[in-house]
Amino acid sequence: MKKNVEYTRLFKSDFIEFLTHVHPAVPLILWAPVSAFFFYKSVVIDHLTTGQIVLWAFIALLAWTLTEYLLHRYVFHFNAKSAFGERLIYLSHGVHHDEPDDPTRLLMPPFPAIVIMAALYFMFSLIVPSAFLNIFMSFFIIGYLCYDYIHYATHHFPMTSAVGSYLRKFHLRHHHAKEHSKYGVSNPLWDYVFSTVTGPKKDRK
Repeated sequence: MKKNVEYTRLFKSDFIEFLTHVHPAVPLILWAPVSAFFFYKSVVIDHLTTGQIVLWAFIALLAWTLTEYLLHRYVFHFNAKSAFGERLIYLSHGVHHDEPDDPTRLLMPPFPAIVIMAALYFMFSLIVPSAFLNIFMSFFIIGYLCYDYIHYATHHFPMTSAVGSYLRKFHLRHHHAKEHSKYGVSNPLWDYVFSTVTGPKKDRK
């Protein structure tokens, strides 16, 4: 964490402002028990076999990577037209682009994270067979946690391994080249699928 650096204040209220800053341990403390609970239900209540668990773990992790890509590209980089919309996008993601080294705003605060996850749970409950929803959500949340900590690491750790170095460079180019591209953070899969590995250089407003 950098010292003697003043980052942007988002709210006048000290309490609300406090809620916009997230310690890196918070997502793990919040979501690991939820993931474990879903996993427990899938084994004890749903009686899934090892093969079913492995299959749905793969499906859930893949679904997370697509969700991560779509949220980043179409929600967090939404080209809002109204002042309210621009403010909302800035609060959710724009401030991170303006101050990418702020270590307390790299992770989603608990309240919006819970709202988004609840909405996703409802959406997936309409798609995923009920017998596999628990195991799906367990590993979907694991995918989210992997994303959170990979994102944190790309900004605050050297990541010297081959894979880590690649992911770090890939994500930092999304920031510093100011391109509407490279939306994947935990992996570049969907950037290759949707041809957004490179893009037109266009500064974010």
